[in-house]
Amino acid sequence: MSSRLQRSEGKGTNSLLSFRIAFPMRFDELLSGVDFVLRRGEDLEISGVEYDSRRVRPGSVFVAMKGGTTDGNQYLKKAIAAGAGAVVTDSSEAFDHLEIYASDLAVVEVAYGRPALEALSANFFDHPEKKLALSGVTGTNGKTTTAFLLDAMLNTVGRKTVLVGTIEYHVAGEVRPSPHTTPESRDLLELFAAGVEAGTTEAVMEVSSHALKQGRVFGIRFDVAIFTNLTRDHLDYHRNMENYFAAKARLFDGSQAAVPRVAVINAEDPYGVRLTEIARAAGSQVFAYGVRQGDFRAGDLLMTPNGMSFNMQTPSGNIPIRTRLTGRVNVQNLLAAAAAGLARGLMPQQVAEGARALACVPGRFQTVDQGQPFTVVVDYAHTDDALRNLTALAREFVEASGGRVITLFGCGGDRDRTKRPLMGLAAGEASDLVVLTSDNPRSEEPSAILEDVMPGLKQTGVKFLAEPDRARAIYLALSAATAGDIVLLAGKGHEKVQVLAGGAVPFEDAAVAAQVLVELGYIPEAAHR
Repeated sequence: MSSRLQRSEGKGTNSLLSFRIAFPMRFDELLSGVDFVLRRGEDLEISGVEYDSRRVRPGSVFVAMKGGTTDGNQYLKKAIAAGAGAVVTDSSEAFDHLEIYASDLAVVEVAYGRPALEALSANFFDHPEKKLALSGVTGTNGKTTTAFLLDAMLNTVGRKTVLVGTIEYHVAGEVRPSPHTTPESRDLLELFAAGVEAGTTEAVMEVSSHALKQGRVFGIRFDVAIFTNLTRDHLDYHRNMENYFAAKARLFDGSQAAVPRVAVINAEDPYGVRLTEIARAAGSQVFAYGVRQGDFRAGDLLMTPNGMSFNMQTPSGNIPIRTRLTGRVNVQNLLAAAAAGLARGLMPQQVAEGARALACVPGRFQTVDQGQPFTVVVDYAHTDDALRNLTALAREFVEASGGRVITLFGCGGDRDRTKRPLMGLAAGEASDLVVLTSDNPRSEEPSAILEDVMPGLKQTGVKFLAEPDRARAIYLALSAATAGDIVLLAGKGHEKVQVLAGGAVPFEDAAVAAQVLVELGYIPEAAHR
C-alpha cells in the first residue's frame, strides 16, 4: 500500500476501515481523472472522502449525490458543519447555492455522482482495485455459495483474498460484518485497500443488481465475471424481468468498466444463453457450465443429505469432486466456482481440494442437529424458484425413508407483493405440511402478508398452518416432525435479526430451532457424556 495511507486508531467513524492521511493529499491530486463540469475554490489538503454526512471529519471531501431513495445534496449543511473542506456535487442548483452561504469552500460540480465517487475514492485509496484480481458473481440465487466456494479454492493454494458478500466480509481471513451485499464504491475501495495492506492478491465479491443499476461498481474492472441464474426477484425495484436482466448484463457488456477477461455463465438458464451472446460480443472468453450442458458439466452424481460427489467434465478432462454441500443447485454453484478457479489459474486438483475444504455456507442448507430423529435445515431460499428447488431436494431425501417434508417460510414486507402467491405455490407443491409465518415484515402488517401468500398455497391443496410469530411457528413445525421427516426453515438463512415495524430485533433461525429442540427434549449425545 502507498505510504500515504495508514490505519487510523481514532474513534467515531462508521466506515469499514478508517484511514488517515500520513502525508497530506491535495485536492488537485484527488481530482485527477475526474470528469467535472465546473469548479471553484483553491487547492487544499484533504483528509478523506465521504458520501455520508455523518462520517465527515475536518478536511473531508463530501460527495453529495442523488440516490435511489435520498439525495445527498440535502445534507450539505450538515457536512459543512462537520468540517468538510470541499464538496463534490451532482446538482447545479447546489453548486450555485453554495456560493451564497459557503463562498470560501472548494466546490466541484459533476454530471454524475457515483462515477465521481468511485474516481475520487480510487485516487484517495491509491487504486487498490488495480492491485487485485477481481472475480464478481451475479445472479438471483447462488451468489453467496459460489463466492464462498471460489474463495475457498483460492485460499487452498495460499492466495490471500478479500471476500465481499451478503453474509460477511473477509480480509485476508479476518471476518467483518456485511452492511451491504455490494457496498458503495468508496467503502468497497477502502476494503480493497485494507486487503492490499494485508497482502491479498485476489478479491471475490457478490455483485447485486441494485449495485449494477446504481453504478456502485462503475469503473471497477473484473477479471472474471460469473452469472448463476435469473429468476423472479426484486421487481419492486426493477419493475420487470427485462430491466432486472439489463442490470445484471452490465457486469459483462463493458458499459461500466472494461469487459471481463473471462465470463462464466450458466448454460442451462435462458437468460444465461442471452448473456453468453452479449459477453462474446463484448470480447470475453466464455466458460459455459451446467449439470448437463456447457463446457463444464457434472456426471456420475451421488447425493446425500450430508454431501455429494460427481465427476466434473471439463474441456481438458474430468475432475473428481467431493463436497459436504448437497443439492442440484450446489452442483451448479460448484461448477461455476470451479470454472472461475480454473480461469484464475488454479490446477484441477487445487479446485477439487477447495471444494472439499468448504464445510458449509451459513444459512445455505445448514443443518441443526440436537440428536433428533428428523432433519432440520435452515436455508436462505426467499424466491419461488429457490423455494421450489429446496423442497424438491428435500423430497428426494425423504423418499427412501417415507418421511414428510415440512416447510416453514414467509415473505418479506415492503417488497414485491406479486411473488407472494408464487411463493405459496412453490412451497405447497412438494411439501406435506406448510407452516406459513413472517419473514421480515418491516412496516407491513404480518397477517396481511400471509393473506397475500395464501391463494397460491391453497391452490396446491397442501395442509398448512398460519402463525405470524416466527418463533412460535418454528415450534409448531418442529413439534409436528417425526422420525424420517425433514423440516425446512426457509427465507432468513444466515440473518441474525428480524425486521419489524418498530425496528430490528435479534432473531436467528438456527439458534431458535436449536432452543426449541431442547425444549422438545432433544439433547445432543455429547451433552450426556
